[in-house]
Amino acid sequence: MTHEFARIESYFAPLAGEEGLGLKDDAAILRPPPGRDMVLTADQMLEGVHFFSSDEPGLIARKLLRRNLSDLAAMGAAPMGYLLTIALPVRLPEDWLAAFAKGLEVDQAAFNIRLFGGDSSSSKHGIALTATMLGSVAPGQALRRNGANAGDGIWVTGTIGDAALGLEARRGHLAGAHPYLVKRSTLPTPRLGLALAGIAAAAIDVSDGLVQDLGHMARESGLSAVIRADMVPASPEAAALGEAFLETRLTGGDDYELILAVPPGNGERLKEVCGELSVTRIGVFQPGEGVHVLSASETVLDFAASGWKHF
Repeated sequence: MTHEFARIESYFAPLAGEEGLGLKDDAAILRPPPGRDMVLTADQMLEGVHFFSSDEPGLIARKLLRRNLSDLAAMGAAPMGYLLTIALPVRLPEDWLAAFAKGLEVDQAAFNIRLFGGDSSSSKHGIALTATMLGSVAPGQALRRNGANAGDGIWVTGTIGDAALGLEARRGHLAGAHPYLVKRSTLPTPRLGLALAGIAAAAIDVSDGLVQDLGHMARESGLSAVIRADMVPASPEAAALGEAFLETRLTGGDDYELILAVPPGNGERLKEVCGELSVTRIGVFQPGEGVHVLSASETVLDFAASGWKHF
């Protein structure tokens, strides 16, 4: 047995669902749930770009899954399982892979998902990881980016900017340890299981920054978005850092909270279905183009960048 197949048998075959056929065939066999639409998404993480070489392997694995799970949450879909593609340096220690597989196991149990299959190869330029997540949604109930209407409120779940500030802390750019912010950076919480159909008209998750992702939503809906910076919810830990980090909070990304377009009158229903998860109205969609961020005195704020740039 080659080293590659030995690794698959040792670390990944125990994680496979029955659809994966023990990871012994060329492909998985999946039967979609009756009467449901399939939803698929893929996300990549590269060493030195999306995570540090020193990051704990189990947390890297869990963040890889959770980034994909957040995409399903934004569309109102329920997760089923995933395909995993990994490219690893030949000299990567075996205990790194064992810890990585353990992280996958932890979140498979947490989110009731299973491994369907994938691919494994070697890399000459660091660790490269890709997960393709599969889920399902009731026909006609998937939330998309392009469903907002003029007059819809702009709502967000949770707090915004914690992950970006956590990254700054990990880079040594903030005084102090900031464990809560660091945890939000390394282990996001996908907002799955919210019954948003019929309440929200459109949705997107915050991966590249609030302003930038809201811009995607506004553009696809043919509208402009106007938000008040002082209404964007901050955790106590983020608020304690003050206004100097406002731009980082609004453009930094990696929160994996949801931005929702909510028609007038649906706010209380939204709060009910979100339960203990806080939701906050931060602005409104209007005719026009672009995202306009206003201060408390309603002057326009200009930022150097709207969010993460992939190229």
